[in-house]
Amino acid sequence: MNRRFAFLAALVTTMAGAAQLPYDESADAKVALQQALGSAKAGQRPVLVIFGANWCEDCRALDHALSEGRNAALVSREFEVVKVDVGRFNRNLDVARAYGDPIKKGIPAAVVLSADNRVLYSTKAGELADARRMSETGIYDFFENVVKSSRDKP
Repeated sequence: MNRRFAFLAALVTTMAGAAQLPYDESADAKVALQQALGSAKAGQRPVLVIFGANWCEDCRALDHALSEGRNAALVSREFEVVKVDVGRFNRNLDVARAYGDPIKKGIPAAVVLSADNRVLYSTKAGELADARRMSETGIYDFFENVVKSSRDKP
């Protein structure tokens, strides 16, 4: 009886953890981007592309930070969001290269696209690669500056 309970507890824990992973490893990134660009045109707001992977602690930390509080409010108000899984730097690399290779200095990485698919902002120096050590305010300030920078682009 105890073995069965332990097995069920482990199974539930594993399933709960798997459900919380931020990157859909089976998603078609190009289709997701096209859908987001279409929504961006309709809503007249840019697309925020977050490149990352489920194994990456900083990627999970950033995803968590962007899913609650004022960070979530800022991101949902300002952007259409697409998360692109890069696996172990073996998936969707063509997508990253198409936007200037923002993952070159680490993940998570971000790109902001206009509705017509022009790059308005891109992390180039690994700005988010240490996201687990960034405070809520640090992440908020970073994305608030990204919003301002993106609006300033013609």
